Order: sequence, then structure tokens, then C-alpha cells
Amino acid sequence: MGKKKCPECEECLPAWLAAFGDLMSLLLCFFVLLLSMSSMDAKKVSEAIGSLSGAMSVLEGGTKTEISKKRIQESTPIDSQDETSETVNLVKQVAGDANEMMEKSEGPTITVEEAQDGFVIKLPAALLFKPDSATIENQDALLFLKRMALIIEELPKNMRVSVQGYTDNINPSANSIFKDNWELSTARAISVLHELVLDGVDPARMSAAGYAQYDPVATNMTKTGRAKNRRVELHFYGKKNEKDAKAHLSILDKAASK
Repeated sequence: MGKKKCPECEECLPAWLAAFGDLMSLLLCFFVLLLSMSSMDAKKVSEAIGSLSGAMSVLEGGTKTEISKKRIQESTPIDSQDETSETVNLVKQVAGDANEMMEKSEGPTITVEEAQDGFVIKLPAALLFKPDSATIENQDALLFLKRMALIIEELPKNMRVSVQGYTDNINPSANSIFKDNWELSTARAISVLHELVLDGVDPARMSAAGYAQYDPVATNMTKTGRAKNRRVELHFYGKKNEKDAKAHLSILDKAASK
């Protein structure tokens, strides 16, 4: 009997393929190691995907992406109302510092109130003037006005300041240079205005007026009430634009035509 023929052996894979497979395995392990060592912010990735989806108009029906408040504040421009609120907070801080320096004086203190079109600073006359006088002699009050001048210069150019003087219902003494409360209240308002101008405020942004005893904030029947009524107020307001002025004029025209 003849010898049986050995079956043919299957051909093995090429040697280079084994080396290539080992290389791919090592690279996979290397990238997995890098990924495990890195720190990924899932929220940032989510925000980036959300922004991209929003830019491509595919947010409808999808997952809503929540953007952090800090990022919203950084990307949202500050409007005038926010700027006014920040200014009011700064003025309140300056007023608080001034009140602490003048805490020895009795009576009302400097107050700051928000108004419909701006804000109002109320300065007690006792902190600024001596009785029947319109000359500012208190150094702490002068320092406060200097700090206010710096703040006014940082405000938008359309912001105006109206300085208004008020008194109680007792007329100036016979020795006073002012014959009545109209002159006294107006002179005190102008005195504060002049000090702000000397400290660098543009006079074109300011005005002054006196109201005597005819706009009290407290009763004139008590000493405390009269002290509150003797004051100088700084009214900060935005200048009306041309459109608002025309609208106001048209209203007057309609009223006149009736």
C-alpha cells in the first residue's frame, strides 16, 4: 500500500499583521489611559452642544440646555436700569460712610431713595449749614460732595442733577441776610450746586431751585419734624430725548385745540 499524502497545512496570517494588531491594542490602551486621566466638564459639553444646536435651529423638540447664570450675565449687556441700580447701591454706601463720620451730630442723616426716573439724595441742612446760613462749613459734608462729584462724572451723559432746597415754616431771623425762606432755600441749593461744580461736575448737567417751606416731608409742629424739613435734595434723572419732548408737545397742542 502506498503512503497517505499529508493534508496541506492552512496558510498562516502574515507576520506583519500580528505586529499591527499588537500596535493597535497598545494605542487603544494609551488613549483609554489619557481619557481616564483627563477631567471633562459635562456641563460645558452640554452647553456647547446646546449652543451649536440653537445656531442650527434644531432646538425645537430637543433637550433644553440650561446655561449658568454667570454665563448669562457675561453675555448679556447691562441695561440702563441695572446701571442705575448699581449707582444707587454705590451712593448708599457713600452715604453710609458719611453718616458714620458724622454720627456725633444729632438729627436726621443722609438718605438715598429710588425714584421713578432715577434716585434722590436727601441731605439734612444741619449737616451742611449753620442756622440762617447758606455757607457749607462742615468738612465731612464737603468730602461727601466731592465723592458725589466723582460718581456724577461716571454717570451717563444724559443723566441730570437737580439741586433743590427746602426749609421749615419758621422764617429766617432778623439778623439773617435772607429776608424769607424762598431766598434761604434757593441760596442753599445754589451753594451745593457751586460746590459740585468746583469738584468737577459739568454745570450744564445741573440746575437749582428753592421751595421754601411749601413741600414738607414731616410735620412742622415738632422740632424733629422741622429738622427733617430743612434739607437739600439731589434729584438724579435722565434727560428726556427728542421723541419724548415731541410727544409731550403734541399733548399740549391737543389740549390747546379743545
